[in-house]
Amino acid sequence: MEEKTPAPLQKATFGSGCFWCTEAVFERLNGVHSVVSGYSGGSVPNPNYEAVCTGRTGHAEVCMIEFDPGRITYDELLEVFWKTHDPTTLNRQGNDTGTQYRSVIFYHDNWQKEKAEYYKNELNKSGAWKNPIGTEISAFKKFYRAEEYHQHYFERNPYQGYCSFVIAPKVEKFKKVFKDKLK
Repeated sequence: MEEKTPAPLQKATFGSGCFWCTEAVFERLNGVHSVVSGYSGGSVPNPNYEAVCTGRTGHAEVCMIEFDPGRITYDELLEVFWKTHDPTTLNRQGNDTGTQYRSVIFYHDNWQKEKAEYYKNELNKSGAWKNPIGTEISAFKKFYRAEEYHQHYFERNPYQGYCSFVIAPKVEKFKKVFKDKLK
């Protein structure tokens, strides 16, 4: 019997506000191999959290997601992305404000770019949101891993205030909507 070679993992990079929230959602998806919090889209090399928080680096808080396309598709990741944050607010998610919290898709190839633009246009046409989608769609250039204390933040700090009052309700809602896609 001939063994089937598994498809290589692919990458997706999304910013949807605070990377703690984004990571907490995507790492629960079946087919997602890893989620790493970090920074992308700016002009300052090797940024740290304090610098990114000033809003002067140009970087967004993002998550780089490694996924198995045989178990979860890029389209499915985009669906989760669009449904788990407000893509109509410029540089803001809830009380988190600044360019570092912008809604952004950093595409890794032209196919991802076409998919992201297609869904953004279709969602705008559908009237799914009262306001137009402001999500930036840009070419992926460089990713800087965030400091270690940011990785798996929600899992490590479930009783911290932000985690209890912002992330936990978001994760519970996500688990109800996407129960068929959970690990």
